[in-house]
Amino acid sequence: MSDPSPLRVRAEEQAAHLPPLLARAEHLAGTVLLGEHGRRRAGLGDDFWQYRPVQPGDSRRMIDWRRSARGDAQYVREREWQIAQSVMLWVDQSASMRFASGQTLPEKVDRARVLALAVAILLVRGGERVGLTGTSLPPRRGNNQILRLAEFFSIDAPEDYAEPESRAMIPHARAVFMSDFMGDLSAVTAALTKAADRGVRGVLLQVLDPSEEAFPFTGRTIFESMGGTVVHETLKAGDLRDRYLRRLAVRKDELANLCRATGWQFQTHHTNDSAQVALLWLWQALNRGTGA
Repeated sequence: MSDPSPLRVRAEEQAAHLPPLLARAEHLAGTVLLGEHGRRRAGLGDDFWQYRPVQPGDSRRMIDWRRSARGDAQYVREREWQIAQSVMLWVDQSASMRFASGQTLPEKVDRARVLALAVAILLVRGGERVGLTGTSLPPRRGNNQILRLAEFFSIDAPEDYAEPESRAMIPHARAVFMSDFMGDLSAVTAALTKAADRGVRGVLLQVLDPSEEAFPFTGRTIFESMGGTVVHETLKAGDLRDRYLRRLAVRKDELANLCRATGWQFQTHHTNDSAQVALLWLWQALNRGTGA
C-alpha cells in the first residue's frame, strides 16, 4: 500500500489556495453592480414584463382593463419568463500561465482564475448554471458549485501550453475561454469551430504580462519556457524585439478574426491593468451575447 502522506500534503497545499482565491473573487464580484441577466422574454412567470396592444388570437381574459381604461386601445399585461442559461468556463492552467515579470504583478493564471471565479459568482447570483468545459464539472447552480470551481482552478497543469477543452459543449450555451493563447492556434480554432457548430457563443480573453507586450529585453538573455522544455540564448535580445512584436500582433489578429468568424468576442487583458475593468468587460460581453 502506498504512503498517503505525500497525497495529504499536496491536498493541504491545494486547499490552502481556496480561501484567498474565493475571498478575492468574492471581493472582485462585489465591485460589479449585478444588473438584469439571462434570456428574458414574455411568457409564464410572476414578474411584470410589459404592456402591449391586443392582437388577434388574444382571449378577453388576457386584457388588462385598468390599463386599457386610460385610452381607446385595449392592452394585454405580459409577464416575464426568465430562462436560466448554461455558461461553460475554460481557464488555461498550464505552465505558460504561471509567468509574472515582477514581484508586484500576479501570475497570468492567478488573474485568470480570479476573473473566472468572479464571473461564475455573478452568474450564479443571476440564476445561471455555471460549469467547466469537458465532462469534469457540468453546469450547475448554487454556492457549492462555486466551491467546486475554486477547487478545479487551484490545480496546475504540467504541460507548457494547454489546449482548450471543447468536449460536452451544451448546444446554445455560452462560454468563456481564458489563456495567453501562446500555444498551438489550431487547437483554439478547432474548439471555437466546434462550439459555433453547436450554437455556442462566448468570450475569448487573452491574459498577458506587460513584459510580453513590451519585450524590454536587451543584450545577453536566456529565454526559457515556464515548463523548461524550450530554451533559447541570444547575445542581442534587442534585435529580436521587432520580430517578436510582429508575431504577437499577428497572433492577436488571428484570434480576433477567429472570434468574428465564429460569433465570439475577443479582448486582451494585461496583469498590470485593473481586474475590475476586465471583469466588467466580461460581464457586459456575456450580456451582449445573450439571445432572446
